[in-house]
Amino acid sequence: MDRITAAEVFVEIADRGSMAAAADALDMSRAMVTRYLAQMERWAGARLLHRTTRRLSLTAAGEQALARCRGMLAFAADMPTLPADDASPVRGLLRVACAQSLAQVVLAPAMTAFLRRHPLAAVDLRIDSRAVNLVEERIDVAIRITNDLDPNLIARRLGECASVVCASPAYLAEHGTPTQPEALAAHNCLTYSYFGRSLWEFSDAAGEHIGVPVGGNLSANEAHVLLAAAEHGAGIALQPLYAAKAPIQAGRLVALLPGYAVKSLGIHAIFQSHRQMSPVLRAMLDFLAEWFAQPLA
Repeated sequence: MDRITAAEVFVEIADRGSMAAAADALDMSRAMVTRYLAQMERWAGARLLHRTTRRLSLTAAGEQALARCRGMLAFAADMPTLPADDASPVRGLLRVACAQSLAQVVLAPAMTAFLRRHPLAAVDLRIDSRAVNLVEERIDVAIRITNDLDPNLIARRLGECASVVCASPAYLAEHGTPTQPEALAAHNCLTYSYFGRSLWEFSDAAGEHIGVPVGGNLSANEAHVLLAAAEHGAGIALQPLYAAKAPIQAGRLVALLPGYAVKSLGIHAIFQSHRQMSPVLRAMLDFLAEWFAQPLA
């Protein structure tokens, strides 16, 4: 049996905690996964896994075998590729996780352009505001907008996300228009649930940092919901510029505090490994970095 494939099967079993999950991830029958594992144990001359009714765990020999398998796969991934004129086209399915507003406004056109460039590729967008577990949920890459990224994650920074503070003309007519960031503390501010305590951060023309704790009577875990609520006069919202631009241009929202810059957020692609990256995932990351580098993006 092919040792590279056997190593891939063993790594998937170890990462996902079950042979069934490994079979699903590799699009392989469970019987074939079992055969590859049995062959790995014959090569190793030892049992590699403790088997229980709930989960598999590595034996001491399994820990050593896993390290060697990862090294083997890393070496295989680093082998020189063929010249571009002989290279195989980018193909395969990518599962991409992201929040609804980002998917709807930014990634939908980006994915369309990517698939035109690589017609043998396919994309499955998984829409969710929470931080997903890549292994358990079989996600190839998650796109997140944050400045508080877990340092243990493997990520590539794709660009910057500008933000804007805005409110409807009706809300401002009733409650007044704040002219300084500190005035936001007296307003009903619509906050994002996952941020916990909401601190909106600004800088003035001199570059001085200003942090304002805000709160209000409405919060949500999806930016589009807060945007719609702001348009209906519920309060003041801090929104990604890509989402708020259209209603501001249409006059349904008013951009506030023009003399102050809202702290921007990083756009990150989170994935499982640099070394075992598939060609289609590498092509996607390069494409998104190029896409977000465009001024209009």
